[in-house]
Amino acid sequence: MRTSVTISGFHRLFRSDPAVIVDLARVAEDAGFDQLLLPDHVAIGPHTDRYPFGPTFPDPETEPWFEPMTLLAAMAMVTSRIRLGTGILIAPLRPAALLAKTAATLDQLTGGRLDLGIGSGWQREEFDAVGVPFEGRVARMDDSLRACRALWTQPPPVTFAAGSVQLTDIWSLPQPVQPGGVPLWFGGDANRAVARRIAELGVGWMPINLLDAATLGAGVATIRAAFTAAGRDPATLQVRAGIPVVLQADGSVDVGATTAPVAGLAAAGATMVSVGLGRSLKDPEAVGDFLSQIGSAFAP
Repeated sequence: MRTSVTISGFHRLFRSDPAVIVDLARVAEDAGFDQLLLPDHVAIGPHTDRYPFGPTFPDPETEPWFEPMTLLAAMAMVTSRIRLGTGILIAPLRPAALLAKTAATLDQLTGGRLDLGIGSGWQREEFDAVGVPFEGRVARMDDSLRACRALWTQPPPVTFAAGSVQLTDIWSLPQPVQPGGVPLWFGGDANRAVARRIAELGVGWMPINLLDAATLGAGVATIRAAFTAAGRDPATLQVRAGIPVVLQADGSVDVGATTAPVAGLAAAGATMVSVGLGRSLKDPEAVGDFLSQIGSAFAP
């Protein structure tokens, strides 16, 4: 079972020090993690009560959100094995050609270790701040990602047209290191629209919320059916399932309780399990031990 960690709680755990956050990538790699993800918010508005993925938004409005692609570029310089990615990147905030170029450059810097977890966003004020429409964002996201695929894989000059994106005789170099372009993972519930999107454009599903094995398995079945309908091998679907971290009274990880759901999630179709650093810890001094304990639990 592969392992992933999502880094958040930037101020509480790291006092917003980017040097400390960058070094955390090296620590996670040394602990044996297979993937490290960063979240994305360009701006935060006052209406976090509209957060659709839980009863409350997990961070205060004053929480700093580092631009993930920039921070991942720095992390690439201190690592050599761990995959680096977003969880999730709000793709409709970025023009297609800019997203394609930024991701291709970062894939070059990482030597082909970039994963892009993609979502459409939920906060109107964030779109207003960037100056792009909130309505129609899902369709624009799909158009943008199709354009990225064209720019990443077709020999230039590239001509592409799909709804909101029009490209004519475009050179966008360098292309990504990874054959087929940067792997795309999609968040959200596994409804039919998301399943079709993953089958057309992606490699994996990363549910936003923690799911039990039965719910995860139902989602996996829906997406695998979409893979089959699209002529893709359903066995190639990758699934990243979150697990809740259980802490003991002294703040150390209860490894047995934390890893208990893993067998059931694997049987349901999970290919990777993930822990959220910012949601699991309150003490900055515990970060290193936390990563070491989780990494050791999954060491071969």
